[in-house]
Amino acid sequence: MTAATALAVPRSERFVAGMRRRVALTGVSLVYVLLAPLALVLLCTLTVSLGVAVTGVGLLLLLVLVPLAAQLAGLHRRLAGRLLGVTIDAPYAPTARGSWWARLRGWAADPARWRDLAWTYVAVTLGWALAWLGVGLGLAVVWYAIFPGVYALVPEGTLANDYGFVNLDTQPEAYLNWVLLPVVFALWWWLEPVLVRCIAQLDRAMLAPSRAALERRVAEVSQSRAESIDHSAAELRRIERDLHDGAQARLVALGMNLGLAAELLENDPEAAARLLTEARDVTTSALGDLRSVVRGIHPPVLADRGLAGAVQALALDMAVPVSTTIVLAGRAPAPVESAVYFAVSELLANVGKHAAADRVSIDVSHDGRALVVVVEDDGVGGASPSGTGLSGVARRLTAFDGTMDVVSPAGGPTTITLEVPCALSSPRTSPSSATD
Repeated sequence: MTAATALAVPRSERFVAGMRRRVALTGVSLVYVLLAPLALVLLCTLTVSLGVAVTGVGLLLLLVLVPLAAQLAGLHRRLAGRLLGVTIDAPYAPTARGSWWARLRGWAADPARWRDLAWTYVAVTLGWALAWLGVGLGLAVVWYAIFPGVYALVPEGTLANDYGFVNLDTQPEAYLNWVLLPVVFALWWWLEPVLVRCIAQLDRAMLAPSRAALERRVAEVSQSRAESIDHSAAELRRIERDLHDGAQARLVALGMNLGLAAELLENDPEAAARLLTEARDVTTSALGDLRSVVRGIHPPVLADRGLAGAVQALALDMAVPVSTTIVLAGRAPAPVESAVYFAVSELLANVGKHAAADRVSIDVSHDGRALVVVVEDDGVGGASPSGTGLSGVARRLTAFDGTMDVVSPAGGPTTITLEVPCALSSPRTSPSSATD
């Protein structure tokens, strides 16, 4: 029996299956009991760290404690999700990259981090009490079931029970405790699923994304969808314009030259031959225009060499030295590769136009969740995420739930981090390389 179905009570449940399910739920209650001290330690240390944050020591502790709290909350989130048969997403905003102070400011501005702190208070009080009650009911059933045997193993009168109206202090009387066994068993049978469900629902209520976060996410997705549609429409107009002004015009000229050549073939073969030569040149130019259009849609280097080779090709085209470190255990989906490729191309173009940099580095990796690209240059800095070029990069990545983080103080250096959630396939590792 899986934990995902442990809380679902079948209409006709056999006794043996019900026993197994409730024993499993008692084990889950024990897990909650054992996890609560960790939450208590985190609660105490987080509270103290916030109290002494002005001294600087508390800030350093928060750099360690906040991620630990997120890990513990994530464990409860996964456990509650399995118990309830749902997926509970992490509600955190993307962690700001750069200095430790930037990370702390990002965490302080994220309501989900404060909800983690509030959740620890609930987990070590109400949640812990419910978990102990679930474990206690299971232990009570076992205790009353084995009580006569345990009574026989200890000195006479050690486990005497005085219920006020009757005192059970002999071995024969010890069996009378079995009268309470059905009562305790019934409480355990009916309350154990309820208690575990209460704990899981409590964790879900406090650790799942809030309604405001979900509404904000829906708005972001809607905006991303609208921007993607606009971008696609603009791309179609660009392709149409390129075909109309380039290949189409050349093909029209080609048709006219071939028509004239056909008319002159009998009367003026030399002129016809010249027109055919011009037609061949026009054909070559038209093919070049078509290749340019196709390259703008999906560069052939991506299909041939993947993202690693495509990024290295971009680095080779730069006038300044570019070092690349690319470690990928496989290929990203083709749309993601294309988006990241054009994003890196735009970033390198910005470096060439505005940064006045002497060196550029590109790091490409996958952290198990997302494709991460870090482009850094030693130029003059001052890059603005709201600029035309960078805002276009951000819009391109937003369509894939990607993010862009810009750290560019005046005087440099500039570090731009791109993250696009995706999975890799076709395991392959590309070694580091350098282009000078």
